[in-house]
Amino acid sequence: MSVVRIEHVYKDYLLGDQKVQALKDITLSFEPGVFLAIAGPSGSGKTTLLNLIGCIDTPTSGKIFINDVDVSGKTPDQLADLRNRTIGFIFQTFNLLPVLSAAENVEYPLLQRRDVSSEERKKRVKYFLDIVGLAKYAEHRPNQLSGGQRQRVAIARALAILPSIVLADEPTANLDHKTGEEILSLMKQINRAFNTTFIFSTHDKRVIAKADRLVRVEDGEVSVLAVRSEEKKWSLARQRHRD
Repeated sequence: MSVVRIEHVYKDYLLGDQKVQALKDITLSFEPGVFLAIAGPSGSGKTTLLNLIGCIDTPTSGKIFINDVDVSGKTPDQLADLRNRTIGFIFQTFNLLPVLSAAENVEYPLLQRRDVSSEERKKRVKYFLDIVGLAKYAEHRPNQLSGGQRQRVAIARALAILPSIVLADEPTANLDHKTGEEILSLMKQINRAFNTTFIFSTHDKRVIAKADRLVRVEDGEVSVLAVRSEEKKWSLARQRHRD
């Protein structure tokens, strides 16, 4: 079973009267537990691809399957429910609510879930804040935390819904080198411990160095698809042939 399957996806946008093709005929499949980097220059389409996988956006044509469920024709409410149960998000700017404590930020997405009791919410918040090493900072607000600590809160929030996929958009961009390395190592540990799929949109060579799959996007198309072997060497699975 694939955790994500993308079949002949195109994505167009209108800029004034002009149509811009952001993605062209993307076909990809990712297995559960992958630690994958989507890389490419600015404007290449990598963030658009991440947003489609995250059901934040919908394709112009083609199909996207999450855990073998076709999400292409779902309503906005259905997509919101799927995101809240299946997909965790980690953002470059953390996106924490400043008036809430670390614990309340982690709990926030669970408040939309009628199937998660108050007792279960508290248990998950405590557990995942402990996983990211912030148990003693549970009552701190974001402005009382460092950038690395805020990103750890964002990771705990993403994990609290027990997602099968975590999407991370440039998660190390606002962190210094040492903190970025620590955050990447933490995410890699979580990936291995829980078999959670991590998919990154990134420019960061450190993220690519830790990935076991690489999708390079150029001009809205997949130019390179590579797999890292147990010997830590990249092998080319696919490369776009240029005329």
